[in-house]
Amino acid sequence: MPVNLVNLTKCFLMYSFIPQVYNLVAMKEYFKKNPVLFISGILAIVSCFFVRPDREYISYINIRVLAILFIMMLIVSELSSIGTFDILTNKLLSKIHSSRPVSLVLVWLSFFMGMILTNDVTLVTLVPFAITLMSHIGDRKSLTYTLILMTVATNLGSMQTPIGNPQNIYLYTNYNMEIVPFTKLLLPYSAASLVLVTIAVFLLCRDSKIVREKNDNTRKIPILKLVLCIALFGVSFLVVLRVIHFIVILAVVTMTMLVIDRKAFKGVDYTLLITFVFFFIFVGNMGRIDYLNGLISGIVSRSPVLTSILLSQVISNVPASLLLSAFTSNGEALVIGTNLGGLGTLIASMASLITYKFHASLPKDNEKGVNYVLAFSIINVIFLALLSGLYLLIR
Repeated sequence: MPVNLVNLTKCFLMYSFIPQVYNLVAMKEYFKKNPVLFISGILAIVSCFFVRPDREYISYINIRVLAILFIMMLIVSELSSIGTFDILTNKLLSKIHSSRPVSLVLVWLSFFMGMILTNDVTLVTLVPFAITLMSHIGDRKSLTYTLILMTVATNLGSMQTPIGNPQNIYLYTNYNMEIVPFTKLLLPYSAASLVLVTIAVFLLCRDSKIVREKNDNTRKIPILKLVLCIALFGVSFLVVLRVIHFIVILAVVTMTMLVIDRKAFKGVDYTLLITFVFFFIFVGNMGRIDYLNGLISGIVSRSPVLTSILLSQVISNVPASLLLSAFTSNGEALVIGTNLGGLGTLIASMASLITYKFHASLPKDNEKGVNYVLAFSIINVIFLALLSGLYLLIR
């Protein structure tokens, strides 16, 4: 009987304690994957103690920005799901037989796709393909440099359009910008960026022969879904230009995806949407604290571009744009600062973590390779310095 009691106690402890440990481990892993989500949630909750919740909280939330983000992510999720980007990329690269041109095409693809698909979606789409393709080369250094330059190119290419990255969508909407002035504002920086990443490919990526196996298993894209997605994407861009009300397109896109493919909803980055809500609350509350409002406004007014760049290095450029927008009316400066601020540290643009995670999951290289974080940091700092110099020349 005592033995049975001991065994019963052990079983009770095991089955009651292990799930808790598992939940703690799961929460720790989730925090590592989404640190900005947790930090923004904590900041939002803490700010509520200084400004008690009231009716003004509703005005904090920019529903239009959230709707545009959701619509774009939903459409791109479906385009990716049906294999559109995989097939297009394979066709573009099918006739290239050496590694440096492959690196160059991958970097250029990252640059231009980032303008339309957003920087994070572009990297999620292209990085796995790049790793698979360049595995035939057997040159880890070239692979590492290619991935780093793809990340830089994506973050810089995405700054050219209002839909290229989340902070552009927010700032473009928040400051009621127009498409032509917005494009002209960033064109010098994106043009210079394209030249710089091209030069960097030739300097860092070696040229080797690629041994590629023939693959006849060509995936076919459902034409009807492709046509619908392209049409919806075109109409959704009219929402960004304020031609059509966002509620109408939100309803149309949501209902269409519910009918043609409900799996598309799984590709939406809901953590990003929730993070935006948290920062809307935090920023709204900070703007109602007179002392902080005056202090931060004074700092930002002196140099909004420099402040944006520096703050982006610590909390990333999307939260930086949300926070600083409450303290300045100079939207153009925030657009330049937060986009250039995506360079620098690994967290300056959260999209950069996507490539880092893929690279970290690669098998360990027996040869003396490149330290990814160190190389990433050096390359980003150089790009940031050069583009910041360009800003000082043309401002």
